[in-house]
Amino acid sequence: MVEYRFYHPIEVRYGDLDPQGHVNNAKYLTFMEQARVAYIQHLGLWKYGSFMDLGIIIADAHVTFLAPIHLDQPVRVGVHVSRLGNKSLTMEYRLEDGRDGKVLATGSSVLVTFDYRNEVSIPIPDDWRKTIADFEDLHEPESRKITH
Repeated sequence: MVEYRFYHPIEVRYGDLDPQGHVNNAKYLTFMEQARVAYIQHLGLWKYGSFMDLGIIIADAHVTFLAPIHLDQPVRVGVHVSRLGNKSLTMEYRLEDGRDGKVLATGSSVLVTFDYRNEVSIPIPDDWRKTIADFEDLHEPESRKITH
């Protein structure tokens, strides 16, 4: 089982609900995005500069829905980086009930490090790589490192 070292609380708002009275499926991606940005800020990788300086773009996203989320339900999102490639990284998410830890959904996204001004992918900056690897304990022997 993945160890989540970072969690971000989510406030479920009335506007997040669909006509059936639970959180709309699309909002799960928004909750993961909120947690992803909080994770990046927590690690000091982005300090409220221009969005053009953030340097990541979503290439792929997946959500597995396990239980509905309701209005005023306390939710927290765990964020974990599971892979650091050359120009991309994979984040995994776990949406949990904040009261009992019941897993409500899981997800993942592939993020590409990106130069928005020149519209090209770029290598993951060394300081990002070191900070994330240290936080997630992703250090591997040089002979075992796999990059994409």
